[in-house]
Amino acid sequence: MSGNEYKKLDHRLVYKGHIVDFYEDDIMLENGNVVHWDYVSHNGAAAVLPVDGDGNIIMVRQYRIGTGTMLLEIPAGGMKPGEDPYECAVRELEEETGYMSDNVKHLIDVNSAPAYTSETVYIYYAEGLKKTNTNYDEDEIIEIETYTLSELVSMVMAGEITDSKTIAAILAYNQLKNGQK
Repeated sequence: MSGNEYKKLDHRLVYKGHIVDFYEDDIMLENGNVVHWDYVSHNGAAAVLPVDGDGNIIMVRQYRIGTGTMLLEIPAGGMKPGEDPYECAVRELEEETGYMSDNVKHLIDVNSAPAYTSETVYIYYAEGLKKTNTNYDEDEIIEIETYTLSELVSMVMAGEITDSKTIAAILAYNQLKNGQK
């Protein structure tokens, strides 16, 4: 099934937020059944896995309202309307870690929760870091932590890292470093 068999009958904006918009759609399936789907429209996000000169990875630990806990993550942030994902990743790297890099490369993209959101997270890795200053958003309190790639892979496999974009970035970067892409 290609998805072309789905016909959008109605598309309603329920709530317009400053980060996301909430929609309700009525969809006719190929068998004629009409279903009601709710979803969140999102501009997308960019994230970056920063690697220092010793090969260690700089991580951020911050409070996330969705889980009600502090999560260990790679630096990331929402894209502004029309913003290039690369530019967003570079901006978030400096804002959240206080590092810049002229060597930022695309790693992988992930759909964060495709059953109910349009958000795509564009993930990069950065090497050749240069120290600058952090510039946190007003709602961010961030702790900077540094780990080896091996430690992070072990933490993913032990369930200690649960953020999906961070898991994807760590495992993809591990594959890249092991000569697989």
